[in-house]
Amino acid sequence: MNVQIHSVRFDADKKLIDFVHQRLEKLTQFGDGIVNAEVYLRLDKDQDRANKITEIKLELRGAPLFARKQSKTFEEATDLAVDALKKQITKHKQKKRRA
Repeated sequence: MNVQIHSVRFDADKKLIDFVHQRLEKLTQFGDGIVNAEVYLRLDKDQDRANKITEIKLELRGAPLFARKQSKTFEEATDLAVDALKKQITKHKQKKRRA
């Protein structure tokens, strides 16, 4: 799987990038048809507590999947986005089997 990570309005450290890679690797257990993953880590303009946003776009054979989550930390937002993508991958696989 080809992974691209973009950090917007800040420079992501190696620890955060490694964390995102680890979480994305776990998605391969749910679907082996993942071709690309594009991750955007953004800081919201609002200096509120939950101003960290993670957006993940997966390219599967057959359909692109997308999840966007906002939280207090990038790690938590990434976990939430990966969980949402796990559900989407499972639904996608079920639809594919029915067809």
